[in-house]
Amino acid sequence: MTATGFWDQIFNFADYARLLALVHNSLVAGAILGVVGGLTSTFVVRRDLPFAVHGISELSFAGASGALLLGVNVVAGSLFGSILAAVVIGALGARARDRNSIIGVLMPFGLGLGVLFLALYKGRSANKFGLLTGQIVAVDTPQLSWLIVTSAIVLIGLAAIWRPLSFASTDPDLAAARGVPVAALSTTFMLLLGLCVAMSVQIVGALLVLSIVCTPAAAAMRVTASPLLVTLLSVVFAVASMVGGILLALGGSIPISPYVTTISFTIYLGCRLAGLSRGRRVPLRSRHEP
Repeated sequence: MTATGFWDQIFNFADYARLLALVHNSLVAGAILGVVGGLTSTFVVRRDLPFAVHGISELSFAGASGALLLGVNVVAGSLFGSILAAVVIGALGARARDRNSIIGVLMPFGLGLGVLFLALYKGRSANKFGLLTGQIVAVDTPQLSWLIVTSAIVLIGLAAIWRPLSFASTDPDLAAARGVPVAALSTTFMLLLGLCVAMSVQIVGALLVLSIVCTPAAAAMRVTASPLLVTLLSVVFAVASMVGGILLALGGSIPISPYVTTISFTIYLGCRLAGLSRGRRVPLRSRHEP
């Protein structure tokens, strides 16, 4: 393959305006997912749950693959798998060590089931590949409706528990001593996280969900310690990654996920470098001052 042919597969903007009309639903879905993923990401990082996200995504992939094999709604299958994983992890993994052990068991099981279901599926190979790496034009109107309803549930749930969950995420022992229902909040958030992961799988695929549900907040925390700014920047970074990834993928012939993850990683790298540079400029004495 020539260098020109290689780059044409990645960036080719011929008839871009005509193609743009085909991904209207995907752009809306990407923006919605960016907002929900960015908000959820702040608690994923605070509560040290990236590994849980990966575990939930594997069960979501298994549920979606099973639904594809049975010829039923793939979104419903993905939601079922995510919620099941979230309930198991939330119920059995109260402590970090127990949680990681459970996730380590669930991940290969979910991935194995998903591979089995896809091997038995005799339909289009693009449908199989899309569950792992995402599809740019896969969001039709019914799927967008599912995503909007699920997003509303997640946003309402986060709004209802935001303040006590923030307290419990910062100092769980003190929160429990003050009467905050830490265990109930943890289970509730795991369910909301399961819904968010199921939404993400539909766009970026099961293997790369962390780029939306973890990386944005991790990047934001490199440049600010303000909870409000972390949340706002996390949402901005997630939306930029999703919408930017879709717009770039439209001009190529490869799946959307490499574009989304590259933008997300570039943002994180830039924030990390900015944080290091900022740290060097702060006088040593001021670092110890309140």
